[in-house]
Amino acid sequence: MYKSIFSCSLALLMLGSCTKFDDSINTDPNSPTKASGTQLIANAELFLPGISSSPYGVHYPQYLSNTSFSDNSRYVTVNFNFYGLYTGPLMNLENVINNANLDASEGPVANQIAVAKILKAYYFWHMTDRWGDLPYTEALKGDVNYSPKYDKQQVIYNALFTLLDEANAAFVTGAIKNDIVYGGDVAKWKKLGNTIHALMALRLSKVDATKGATEFNKAVTNGMMTANTDNLTYPHLADQNNENYWYNSFTRLGRNWFAVSKPVVDYMQPLNDPRLPVYANKPTNTAITTYVGLDYGLPGSTTVTIANYSLLGSNLRLQNSPVPLVTYAQQLFAMAEAAKIGWIAGGDVTALANYNNAVTESIRQWTGSTTGAATYLAQANVAYDPATALMKIGTQRWVHLFLHGYEGWAEWRRTGFPTFLAPPPANNGALIPRREAYGTQERSINATNYNAAVASLPYGGADDLNARVWWDKP
Repeated sequence: MYKSIFSCSLALLMLGSCTKFDDSINTDPNSPTKASGTQLIANAELFLPGISSSPYGVHYPQYLSNTSFSDNSRYVTVNFNFYGLYTGPLMNLENVINNANLDASEGPVANQIAVAKILKAYYFWHMTDRWGDLPYTEALKGDVNYSPKYDKQQVIYNALFTLLDEANAAFVTGAIKNDIVYGGDVAKWKKLGNTIHALMALRLSKVDATKGATEFNKAVTNGMMTANTDNLTYPHLADQNNENYWYNSFTRLGRNWFAVSKPVVDYMQPLNDPRLPVYANKPTNTAITTYVGLDYGLPGSTTVTIANYSLLGSNLRLQNSPVPLVTYAQQLFAMAEAAKIGWIAGGDVTALANYNNAVTESIRQWTGSTTGAATYLAQANVAYDPATALMKIGTQRWVHLFLHGYEGWAEWRRTGFPTFLAPPPANNGALIPRREAYGTQERSINATNYNAAVASLPYGGADDLNARVWWDKP
């Protein structure tokens, strides 16, 4: 199914997914001239792994260290292009949302549109958390507007909350076809939409706690994930066209360029974290019997003896290794924090229960069982303590989000946890980035709106890695 969806959708992208064909032409249903709604959704799903599997994303929260070309991990890349997300998944999803002629034989039309809205919200959430202000209200208009204005991140967040509300209210009974991630199960899609809603709401904790609490409780009321089986996970295949990014890097290309970082190993190993054997391999140098993390952000002139360090765990870089994106444990960490800061009832009692469940479900997700979870949680440096609750929630969430770099980075920016991440050594004063700068093409292609966006950065600064997005209030 993946191959046929990919081939059809890719061809249509090359032609332009909004191409209009003469209605009178004779068409072969087995060789369609344009993609159906569910095929467009499936093509949008094909882009999901890139939200997590990114060599740039894993650098910001310092999950992996480079064994080769380590200058790449020293925050030297400043400008990042967002065009592929607009012209790829977002344009396809917009075509579904605005299509008055969706094929009901592929599943209820209301459900096709609701799924497209959830995915649109998810992609835009990811994007605005990287860049901040972005084209939104005037974006995805095709040739109607080649120079869209940039909307404030606050405006985008509010629009995405509305989009998720609409999706939640629209679902009816009936599966949709061609769904790669949930097999058309609308109950899981509904839970996903509400979980995304809650996680987005928590981003507002520093900048608009009142709005954040309202949106968070709305998501709780509407019903969120209840088990790891509800996780949004991209299921790679043992197939070159659909293989895991890290498999491609390590195995197909033979690039053993990524070791687990010293911050990760030095935090997890003393606590005998059950997840560490999944995250990392022991060094191939048999004289070394422990896990060894590689210092983060070494100068490019450094020679690294790879055999002495823990490379990324083998099970995370199989050809068909799945990629977790939005998870039940992530939601439970959010519930724990929400209870601690008073957004939901129960205070420390509720925060404790959700925190313990979050760590337990994280261990289950990564290892396949809860073996060792109780012992792990009983340790003083892990056990919930009202005095250090937010630090422990934030640090354990960082551990859980391993490899999901952009999400781990967003939570580090919002909470400041873990506190032991540091800029690369001797890097000319470079700090851990707070946002990504816009692609350089925008300066010429959309100069007026680009310049307006830079001039109105919420906390000042230049279009660089040090300016902050709206919710990242100093």
